[in-house]
Amino acid sequence: MNALDDLADRYVDEFAAVDPCLAAIMGIAGQDGRLTDYGPEGSAARVELARRTLGELARTPVEGDAGRVAAAVLRERLEVEVEVAESGVSEGFLDTTDGPVQRLRTAVELLDQGPATDWESVRARVAALPGALGGLRVSLRRACERGRVAGRRQVVRNARECLDTPAYLVELAGRYGDGPLRDGLDAAVRSASAALGEFAAFLTGELAWRAPERDALGEDRYTLGVRDFLGMELDLRETYVWGWEELARVKAEMAEAAGRVMPGEPLPAVVAALDADPAHRLKGADAFRGWIQELADRAIADLDGVHFDIPEPLRRIDCRIPPVESGIYYLAPAEDLSRPGTVWWTVDDPFGEIVTWSVPSTMFHEGAPGHHLQLGVTALNPGLNRYQRVASELHPGHCEGWGLYAERLMDELGLYRDPAHRLGMLAGGQQFRAARVILDIGMHLELEIPAGTGFHEGERWTPELGLEFLRAHRPGTDAEAAFEIDRYLGRPAQAIAYKLGEKVWLEAREAARRRDGAAFDLKGFHRRALDLGPMGLDALRAELAHS
Repeated sequence: MNALDDLADRYVDEFAAVDPCLAAIMGIAGQDGRLTDYGPEGSAARVELARRTLGELARTPVEGDAGRVAAAVLRERLEVEVEVAESGVSEGFLDTTDGPVQRLRTAVELLDQGPATDWESVRARVAALPGALGGLRVSLRRACERGRVAGRRQVVRNARECLDTPAYLVELAGRYGDGPLRDGLDAAVRSASAALGEFAAFLTGELAWRAPERDALGEDRYTLGVRDFLGMELDLRETYVWGWEELARVKAEMAEAAGRVMPGEPLPAVVAALDADPAHRLKGADAFRGWIQELADRAIADLDGVHFDIPEPLRRIDCRIPPVESGIYYLAPAEDLSRPGTVWWTVDDPFGEIVTWSVPSTMFHEGAPGHHLQLGVTALNPGLNRYQRVASELHPGHCEGWGLYAERLMDELGLYRDPAHRLGMLAGGQQFRAARVILDIGMHLELEIPAGTGFHEGERWTPELGLEFLRAHRPGTDAEAAFEIDRYLGRPAQAIAYKLGEKVWLEAREAARRRDGAAFDLKGFHRRALDLGPMGLDALRAELAHS
């Protein structure tokens, strides 16, 4: 290894030691029995590591073009981490999808591997939950004293999740059976369950009444979110206008696609008919999980050797239903391949009927050729240093942009077998993500709704208007829409990573097509692009311009 590779390798180990929960999500091995210290000392240690590594990076020689890219990627992430810490944003931070409470739960979930479960690590992590929650409580109280409290909807949502988690811990421990860890596992679950209840009471009884009702976080905070989640500079008002234009374009494409499903019928009638069609409904979470597993397997079979060369360890995706409401998401395989790439898919009612016509595009987003292929190929790429191989989770614009690009790519490749599935891609993927650009920027900046949109023209965005708008532009239940609004208001700019990232991928591909002319090869473009590894969107655009 050269000096930069050595620094990157050491940084990954040190990072995993001070943030075991995020390390688990990123697939970094070696910290399986530990949880992150979310107390003040743990937070300080993580920032100090970033600062120290930046100093070492400045003194480290860089060799060749690959080294230049690798150094720039590491530097950009470390600088943003320090900037976020110095801004005070991380003080008092609570979130509905990727905050401390969610990461603590996910760290336990990731150990849940059926017959391959490491029960000693499960026991250790569950036993560590009371201490981790205690440290988080100290941090939240200290932040509260400084006037930094998350929005009330974030506090309340986290309390609810704490109360939902013990049932999963009991169910998980129950699968162990009889053995030497039985008593220790049960004791750990009892202690963790009590701690989760106490933490929920702290959130609702001590923190919620001091939490602000106002959700909008403003332009400065949003701009920091853009740098953090997208890795780019962005004109927010120009992007807001583009969001409306993109939504109108997608709606026109949806109307055309609906005509192919049911000629002569308006879009609402087509959607209602598909929702009611028994051919597009499944009964119960188990049947649904099996169906999406088949969908994932078939996509890999269709793509491998034709449109992509998929390495053998990536030819299987583990599709699972999470124990508590947590959305739909993908986690990459562990770097030592001890954990497979996994799609987690929340269902509203585990025993009810699930509508499926809009599901395939999301499965292609999360699975192949989306996150599973992108993150898996990155994790196995010997041309990247260790930090680059595990850092995809830290670059949502690159990652989510590719996922949305993958949904449309499957249409271009002719792999939506049912016209209804293509309509689902437009309704559930393209329309929804365009609406997110409007909503996320609009709600946080409290922008005016323009004339000509047909929706509360001239009014300024509020969460209530956002919920109404989302219900009209996203398939799913009211509960799912409410979860989305809470998510956007807790993580400014994360929601626009999908559409803005897709935009960069599409523009880069078109630029390469114009540059290469008749010699352009789509499979080769994808291979070269993914071989660059994860990075911010401005860097991705620049690198693809001359790759």
